[in-house]
Amino acid sequence: MRPKTGLPKRKALRNYPVFECGLRENLMNSSIAHPNMMGEQYHNGTSVMSMFCGCGGLDLGFLGGFRYLGEEYRALPFNIIKAIDIDDRAIQTYNLNISQHGETGDLTSIDPRDLPKARILIGGFPCQDFSSSGPKVGFASERGQLYLSMIAYMRTHKPDIVIGENVPHLASLHGGKYLDQILEDIKATGYTVIVWDLFAPLYGLSQSRRRLIIVAVRNDLGLPPDAPQPKYLSKYLPIEHAIADLVDVFDESVTNQSQYFVATRATSGGGQGDHKNKRGELAYCIRANAKARIQFHYSLDRRLTVRECARLQSFPDEFVFPFAAMSNMTQIGNAVPPILGHAIASSIADYIEMLERGERITSNKSVCNSSFEQISFFLESKEVG
Repeated sequence: MRPKTGLPKRKALRNYPVFECGLRENLMNSSIAHPNMMGEQYHNGTSVMSMFCGCGGLDLGFLGGFRYLGEEYRALPFNIIKAIDIDDRAIQTYNLNISQHGETGDLTSIDPRDLPKARILIGGFPCQDFSSSGPKVGFASERGQLYLSMIAYMRTHKPDIVIGENVPHLASLHGGKYLDQILEDIKATGYTVIVWDLFAPLYGLSQSRRRLIIVAVRNDLGLPPDAPQPKYLSKYLPIEHAIADLVDVFDESVTNQSQYFVATRATSGGGQGDHKNKRGELAYCIRANAKARIQFHYSLDRRLTVRECARLQSFPDEFVFPFAAMSNMTQIGNAVPPILGHAIASSIADYIEMLERGERITSNKSVCNSSFEQISFFLESKEVG
């Protein structure tokens, strides 16, 4: 079908990226890389089991040892001993960039006794059925109950700390009953649980993205830690902070920059296709469904490229997405921004150090006693999904 302009319809740019190696083998990153990226262990590092790891945004945050927009994110004292996801392409991206610990697998069919015991369990359990832009069916789907795989691991291995990530709409869907049930299930395994409501621009992201972080600590260890301290309280970093230098890059001199979907602005569809970013403002939330929400560049007449979306999610340029645009966009949209993951992991590292000194938190304002206690972090009117 021809556009209303009468001009021939442009074809999507489906070319594959050009690259020699991923982040973990890139010499540009070798001086600060985490030992896991080199196939080694962080000396006396805390063991981490990762579920629903995707392409590894949260895992990269936990490891650290990367640069983003000129800022160094130090290696943290963690060792990821295994990472599992059902998406084989995401696992290939993970192993290319982070470590060889990624495995393809269906966590609903894996006996937790067959998984290694770790002190920390992390996982961004699937959010589509809780998202404000998804089907909102909650526990009615198998996907909506996948958090139970993490519960099963907790019952079996009793990790010290558990970190779960999901969308903010989980707190309000069905009057908050889904989140309440998840929290009750966690408490029933012998854990104290809190919820951090984190607005990612407060930690340096140039994208309007808000996420719930569920933090559970085994009861015998005391109360959980407080949320990481924000870095950008007075002024957020706008979209051009992350991608302005890519305006004149049209090829693979920056990996994944040549990949984007060709699309014209929608004239109908309830605003699904008319999201044009604006200079001086945060970018719209990067979504996993690359075709459902069309985001245009703030100054160019095209959609955002794969690399621009990766930048807005805080992946370093050396982190390669090796597939066609659709798979790459899905992986990026599903990921936890690595710099947000690093802020979370830094707080957990400080907490573990405190525990090893024999100290315990005895009061915590963020503890959820029954239903979700919302923490307001300057929520934006812009789509935060």
